[in-house]
This record gives sequence, C-alpha cells and structure tokens, in this order.
Amino acid sequence: MKLDMIATLTLAGMVLFLGYGLRRRIPALARLNIPAPVIGGLLFAIAMLLARTQAWPVPEFDTTLQRPLMVAFFATVGFSASLSLLRTGGPQVAAFLLLATAFAIAQNLAGMAIAAAFGLPPLLGVLAGSVTLTGGPATGLAFAPLFEQAGIAGAGSIAIASGMAGIVLGGLVGGPIGTWLITRGGLRGQRNGAGAPGGALQARPDEAAGEDGTTGYVELKTVVIVLAAMWIGVGISALIAASGLTLPEYIGAMLASAALRAIDDRWRIPGLSHRALDTLGAVSLSLFLVMALMTLDLRPLAGLALPLLAILAVQVLLVALVCVFVVFRAMGRDYDAAVMSGGFAGFMLGTTANAMAVMRALVERAGPAPRAFIVAPLVGAFFIDFTNALVITAFLNLAR
Repeated sequence: MKLDMIATLTLAGMVLFLGYGLRRRIPALARLNIPAPVIGGLLFAIAMLLARTQAWPVPEFDTTLQRPLMVAFFATVGFSASLSLLRTGGPQVAAFLLLATAFAIAQNLAGMAIAAAFGLPPLLGVLAGSVTLTGGPATGLAFAPLFEQAGIAGAGSIAIASGMAGIVLGGLVGGPIGTWLITRGGLRGQRNGAGAPGGALQARPDEAAGEDGTTGYVELKTVVIVLAAMWIGVGISALIAASGLTLPEYIGAMLASAALRAIDDRWRIPGLSHRALDTLGAVSLSLFLVMALMTLDLRPLAGLALPLLAILAVQVLLVALVCVFVVFRAMGRDYDAAVMSGGFAGFMLGTTANAMAVMRALVERAGPAPRAFIVAPLVGAFFIDFTNALVITAFLNLAR
C-alpha cells in the first residue's frame, strides 16, 4: 500500500499523538522529558521493522512534506536571532562552539580507539564518530565517498546506520540529562508575558488582532513571511552549494529569517507575530521529527557489527559525562545551562532538530530558557558544521 503525502502527514500526526498519549499514561516518560515525536516515531519504526522481518506488507510513504516542514522549523529558529540577544549571548556562543568542536575531536579519538581494539581501520571510528553523530546522516553521506577511497568498504551504509542510531539516541538521551540537572539543582525558568516555551520570541502589544480585527489575519501574514524566508533561503543555499561547501539545506532559510529578524528589530515588519512564529515552529518541528523517525528503515541497525555498537555505546556514555561535568559547569550552572546541556547531547549524537525537541520538552515543564534557545541552535545549526568539516578533513588525512 502506498500512502500519498497527505495520508503520510495524517499518519504522522496520529503517531505524534500516540507519543503524547504514552507520555501522559507512563509517568516515567514525562519525568525524563522524552519528546513525544521520538516516542511515537520510534515505536512505529520498530513496528515496521518487525513487520518487515515477518515479510508482512508495510506501507510506502511519500515524505514530500518532510523537507519543507524541516526548513520551516529552522526558519522560525532564525527569527529568534535578535541582535540584542546575540550581543548578550555572544561569549557563550563562542564557549559552546569550543566545547562542541573539542567534543567532536573526542568522539573521533574514542571511535578510533575502539575500532583499533577490534582490529579494524581507525577511520571506521571516525565515520561512526563526528562524521555521522555531530554531522548527522547528511554529512555522513557527503563524506562517504572519501572514506570509501580511504579503504572503508560500505562507508555509505555505515554512515546511514550510525546516523540513524544517533538520531534515535540523541532524542532519548538529551531529555533525561537535562531533567536530572534541573531536578538536582532545583532550577526553574521565568515565565515571560507571551508564555513562549523558548523565551526568545516575545509577544507584542499589537499582536492581538490584525488590520481587519481578526487574529487569523496576523497568523496568516506570519506564515507568508516565513514562506518568503524559505524562498529566499533556497537561493542562499544554492549559492553556498555552488561555492563547494556541504551544509544542511536549511542553513539558507535560517540566514534569511535572521536577516528579516534584524529588519524587524529595527523597523518592525507589519504583521509579524512572534507568538505565531513560536506556534508554527512547534508544529513544524513535531511533525517533521515524527515523520523522519517513523519512516526510518531500522534493518541496517539490526545488522550492525559488534564494533559499531560498542562505538555508539561509548559515545553515549561520553556525551552524558561531558554534559554533566563540563557543559553544565562551563555554561553557568543555571537553568539555561541545564537546558543547553540537554540540547548538547541532542545535536552531538543526532541533529539540531533532536536538540530543539529535547529543549522544548524541557522548557514546556520548567519554563523558558531564552539564552539556551539562542546559543544551542546557532552552534548546532551553523558553526559546528564548519568546524566539524575541518575536524573530519584533518582526521581523514592523519589516519590514512
């Protein structure tokens, strides 16, 4: 049975609310702040894996809407890049980037050591390290031909399997780490007037109604502004790709929306509602993440060799220790630092979407963390891609 894009999106919504239902019924999931999209999407992917192993028919999904949902979410994140907040968080952005880059190096060193212990090429550990964990599946596939040339047979398959495992682990590990830090320290966020989970998007007094007196006008205009940022972002991404750089496709939309936010801070864009941006971001993120997880084919993970499983296990332990004993302390030992620590685990094992889902789950219960929602997305979605590419290139040359 083949599902079209509307049917796939509808099923994703149903799986998402399955996750929310399980969070309500299983207190442990709520206490650990496991994101609902991860719960529902992962359970559905496991069910599909069992069906495939029994040779039962499984649906074919049309994931056409997955990409625009992802780009839309990151466009809303770009609108949170207020220049005043960036000036405030600048030193922490630099510190967070330094920690992330150092951890990417540590990921590769740990992976190389384990691969060597199993008598395998050290570059296998790099491929299962910062290439696919810090970088994600897309970065893994982009670098796979270079690893094939360096002697790692099946580098593409290894990259997909490691990247998929990282996405799952990033969603599962980040929430409990942040929750433990918040609970241990008795930390709470301060509710702002808008009640926005992230705290970066402040509501305005003039957001209550549109020009024709209806709230729908304002939300509609905000959606169109976000679509404009996505459209402009396509051109920016094309220019980046033409320069020879390999970066996630949502970078262009984030740059465009960040520029529009700067214009809005200075002159105010008529009809741009920050409350609506926060809602649109939450919806886009939830649907994108659940669709990405539920359509995963987990069969490559089931066939992973013991060395790769060992590398992934060590990486999870390593990120947990670094989040608790290094990141949390370096970023200030406060509530925002705890939320950032959960996000750090999310994007250093999976993707920035994982990090944002983890942080959103944390702030929904404990209050907004505006500094965390500036620092973590900027590093996870922008700067770490640049530094990680340099790290990967260096290890490729040194380990040959």
